[in-house]
Amino acid sequence: MTVLPLLNRIAAATAVSEVWDLAVSYFADCGFARANYGFTRFRHAGSIGNPDDALYLTSFSPEYSHFYFRDGFYARTPLYRWAVENEGICTWRWVEEHMAAGTLRPGEAEAVRQNARLGLRAGLTISFPEASQRQKGALGLAADPGLDHDAVDAILRDKGPGLEAVAHMMHLKNCQLPLSTRRRPLSARQREALEWVADGKTTQDIALLMGVSPAMVEKHLRLARAALDVETTAQAVAKGTLLNQIFLLPKANLPANPDHPVPSLSN
Repeated sequence: MTVLPLLNRIAAATAVSEVWDLAVSYFADCGFARANYGFTRFRHAGSIGNPDDALYLTSFSPEYSHFYFRDGFYARTPLYRWAVENEGICTWRWVEEHMAAGTLRPGEAEAVRQNARLGLRAGLTISFPEASQRQKGALGLAADPGLDHDAVDAILRDKGPGLEAVAHMMHLKNCQLPLSTRRRPLSARQREALEWVADGKTTQDIALLMGVSPAMVEKHLRLARAALDVETTAQAVAKGTLLNQIFLLPKANLPANPDHPVPSLSN
């Protein structure tokens, strides 16, 4: 697959699922059919914040995806720590070397052994540079069966620049698009009410603009706060903006039910 046309297709995509499918297809052509991606705008210290506010995408099997994301296994891996603390590319040879040297934390070493039992040894992780200290995205690519660390190094020498370009374009495009997280999505009326609040309108103003009663406006705002898991409407506006879930273009494609975003967006 030629990289430049692919980058243009990713840049023109209108949904996270479309971006992911395009990128995963290229990764598979490079020898990495199994990919995990995570992105949060609510990072705090060494944590990604509430996992329910993060975006998770995978092309692994549903069984491994559930284990890796839902059960929080990712946070126990040494590459998670590396990704939080660093930017750039790290091949999984780094893990093997630190495992052999005995410098991994006990929980990290056990995570390495668990992955090894599943045949996950070689691959690479990309930790993306971010414009905000609260934002963090990372991509893990597992080498196809039969490929070892030397094979991954050879792939990087041959296709590294293109692979990095596709990964970065995928991440940057995801930063622009409405993010589907584990939380239920805002309804159209909840988004509209939040947008009017963001424009400085009062409850009475919004009631007139939406053609409903002030009590109904308050209901929409209350449900929006609950959906976003915040206490105030100001927080709801801020969080909805960070997740690109308000002021959407008419063609914006938000999933109807993101309660299970990993399986729904995986290959």
